[in-house]
Amino acid sequence: MAVKVLIVAEHDGTKLNPATAKSVTCACGIADAEIVVAVLAAKADAVAAQAAQLTGVSRVLSVENPANEPALGAVLAPQVAALAQNYSHVLAASTTYGKDMMPRVAALLGTAQISDIMAVESANRFRRPIYAGNAIVTVETDPADKLVGTVRSASFEAAAPGGAAAPIEKVTLNVELPTHTRFLSVSAAKSDRPDLQTASRVVSGGRALGSADGFKILYSLADKLGAAVGASRAAVDAGYASNELQVGQTGKIIAPELYMAIGISGAIQHLTGIKDARTIVAINKDADAPIFEVADIGLVADLFQVIPELERYMA
Repeated sequence: MAVKVLIVAEHDGTKLNPATAKSVTCACGIADAEIVVAVLAAKADAVAAQAAQLTGVSRVLSVENPANEPALGAVLAPQVAALAQNYSHVLAASTTYGKDMMPRVAALLGTAQISDIMAVESANRFRRPIYAGNAIVTVETDPADKLVGTVRSASFEAAAPGGAAAPIEKVTLNVELPTHTRFLSVSAAKSDRPDLQTASRVVSGGRALGSADGFKILYSLADKLGAAVGASRAAVDAGYASNELQVGQTGKIIAPELYMAIGISGAIQHLTGIKDARTIVAINKDADAPIFEVADIGLVADLFQVIPELERYMA
């Protein structure tokens, strides 16, 4: 018998977030999974069409409501809970979007949530990291209970666009939406560089850069590499970089093809955020820095000398 899995799509109103495709890959690891993607938006057609192309998706539910723009967890959760009645599993990416919405969904459904799913062992048995990634715990749920979970995007490849598109079904929900949460404004740094959470290359800096002006040396290198820019918590706390650039346990968990840790010592909280990176390059003048224990390529040198040298080679 098929296991019915509902995945809540994350998007910006026009473009599907790659984290949703990674959630689809996670769901594909469940034997006999029938995967349905729900797109909640003010206008869902464009995003629904993208979701319908993903390999493994059998159907897309399009839920349009003016209240869905902008996306607020408190407003989306009752709609997701209503959709979930006929599904045994409800998943979303473990991003800011998913972390805001899914605990509310779990509460409305009267069930517990499994956070940061990193591996699927069976329909009701999963692995997730604990203790800042220092240990992996296996969690098993009661098959009689509805499972609500968030998917650790760094642990899965994105499902590729397939051949024939899945059918799209428009759904109208009669759900009372809360009014106690309202949108005021959004404040976010604008950048032409790739998004930190989905970039294939990331150049990240630490406290050794010395100042906000010193941190700027990374931007030129990142531009030449077509990379996103990240920062350690120490650099963010010191005011060298903005909060949205923080990588690590209390920042963004990423899995780029290339991660360059420049002037980063390698605290365990930071390593948690990059453990799934394919290739880690570390540059630090302290030969005993913990970052070298996980780096694939390490260079003991002064970053202020090395970075200009690297840029000359790329010219």
